[in-house]
Amino acid sequence: MSYESVLARTAEAAGRVGRDPSSITIVAVSKSKPASDIEALYQLGHRDFGENRAQEMAEKAVTLPSDIRWHFIGALQSNKARLVRPITFLLHSMDRESLAVAWAKGSGLPPPVLVEVNIGREPQKSGVLPEEASAIVDRLTALGLVVRGLMAIPPVVDEAREQRPHFGALRHLRDELALVHPGLVELSMGMTDDFEVAVEEGASMIRVGRAIFGART
Repeated sequence: MSYESVLARTAEAAGRVGRDPSSITIVAVSKSKPASDIEALYQLGHRDFGENRAQEMAEKAVTLPSDIRWHFIGALQSNKARLVRPITFLLHSMDRESLAVAWAKGSGLPPPVLVEVNIGREPQKSGVLPEEASAIVDRLTALGLVVRGLMAIPPVVDEAREQRPHFGALRHLRDELALVHPGLVELSMGMTDDFEVAVEEGASMIRVGRAIFGART
């Protein structure tokens, strides 16, 4: 697969449900990939890149163009927040109050966040349970954070279509929360194996790595 293929498949999925493809942000997940791969995609006009390791993202940001929009998509330790906060465009993995306190510290306004939801209720995964989402959005807002929406990493399934209930549940949860918090507009869901289903279910951001860059080494 390639970047052009991901663009085309995203547009096709959006068209099937009457959505504008331009309303969907493709976050190119560049973790473990060299800066040269990111630079090549940048030259094609892409600007949104996702990393899941604080040190790796900080090191790449120093050497790459300053107008890249860095998305931090992995679990973040509170003591590493200060490392990525100055360069992050959007934090996808806000999942607890201690991280929120660390994220709020520092000069200037903290970058906006997405609340990570454990939509599949898997004990080994991070993220708040769906019924806890409203309370944590309230707490984050009270701390001065801008919450833009929700993110989820659903359970592993055999076929992409099996993710539809999980994606639909996250969309419904976002819609409910947005009645009280109208700023919650983003849905970060869908990866290489299921991003088309995610688009059909309302994803505003898809996190695609392998389909763009090839398998990680």
